[in-house]
Amino acid sequence: MPTPHKIRPDTSSGEPARPLTRRDFVRASAGAAAGLAALSLPATAARVARAAHAAGSDTIKVGLVGCGGRGTGAAAQALSADAGCRLWAAADIMPGRIASALGNVAGEMGDEAAAKIDCPDDRRFVGLDAYQRVIDSGVDLVVLATPPAFRPEHFRYAVNAGKHCFVEKPMATDAPGVRSVIETAHMAKDRGLAVVAGFCWRYADAERATYQEILSGRIGEVRAMYTTYNAGGFPAPSPRQPEWSDLEFQLRNWHYYTWLSGDHIVEQAVHAIDWINWAFGDRPPLQATAVGGRQVRTGPEYGHIYDHFSVTYEYGGGAKAFHMCRHWPNCSNDNTASIIGSGGHAFVNGWGPVHRIEPVGEPVWQYRGPRGSMYQNEHNALMASIRAGEPINDGDWMARSTLMAIMGRKAAYTGQTVTWDQMLADDEALVPQGLVRMDQAAPVVSVARPGAR
Repeated sequence: MPTPHKIRPDTSSGEPARPLTRRDFVRASAGAAAGLAALSLPATAARVARAAHAAGSDTIKVGLVGCGGRGTGAAAQALSADAGCRLWAAADIMPGRIASALGNVAGEMGDEAAAKIDCPDDRRFVGLDAYQRVIDSGVDLVVLATPPAFRPEHFRYAVNAGKHCFVEKPMATDAPGVRSVIETAHMAKDRGLAVVAGFCWRYADAERATYQEILSGRIGEVRAMYTTYNAGGFPAPSPRQPEWSDLEFQLRNWHYYTWLSGDHIVEQAVHAIDWINWAFGDRPPLQATAVGGRQVRTGPEYGHIYDHFSVTYEYGGGAKAFHMCRHWPNCSNDNTASIIGSGGHAFVNGWGPVHRIEPVGEPVWQYRGPRGSMYQNEHNALMASIRAGEPINDGDWMARSTLMAIMGRKAAYTGQTVTWDQMLADDEALVPQGLVRMDQAAPVVSVARPGAR
């Protein structure tokens, strides 16, 4: 399925390509990497891509890659976002999941299901290469919702094929994967393809209004921030079956393997790290120091991921952000952000929901507007941008937030202070090369020991 994540800028044109730098991430630019120009379509083809499914067209064929709970929900939301959307093809690596997912989507669509779902057996694909067959089946848009290890390759294949993309978070599980994603996002921009990220809080009504106030200076310059993602944990691991290979066992329990999920700080708590990125104006930190470990989930059935992390991100000039996440059952849960500025402070409780800003010497501001589904909002915005011929591209910030989470994990795993520039150049590739069969070797994993040589 995935090729190795040691992906370097494409140099097929013969032109040298430089590595991505801090400035490439800080200043979003379609020409950020010199090699990207060689990847763009010819001008005529680009104009055709930009015109695809603009106002006046009717059907948008949707392909679903990854038929788990998040993929199923995203497919239903895509179909609900536009009257002309049809679910055209679906893929998963496990037999049986596609039928279950389509049944759940049909249940969500109710009376509209027959008109909205056109996915016969010959457009239901199973296997590690099934994503290619969905993308090549004539779809216009793909929902990428597999475990994030495979996101960089699936995203690249989809954009190379000229498809609009909904890309579930996180975008990768290692830094080479993030570099691939940022390049692919620039390719999509050149080709007029929409890219919407599954960082759903960015599309939540209350969060958008609150962060707009923060970024407009309502509390002055952001000087410190504290976010949490404390939850009960991932689904219980599936017991090993004798007919499963090592690879299939890891894939079925993908949450518990860092190469597949990124660990819970990357797979789940990245939402709260994205809040930090957002509040600091999508500006990356200079460095991170972290701790983490396995306090509750200690058995081998839980793979090798940690169950708690705490990270300090330093931004220079004394500004810092602090993040804490844990997976401990039967303990207090929390998903909040406290933002301290030079002229006040703000508080966000995503699960509350509470969204409050207290500027110094001014009345308290609280969000009192609509609270529509942030998941639906993502797809509404995506479809509207395609229809208007003005495609959204979330590429730069979605890659940055993912890399911030990977940075925190690496700092915790190693016990070292890790700089942003080190992460941009990091070549630790976690995903094995050329996975196409379930009987191939699975990665040999062990629990990270900080300070180990």
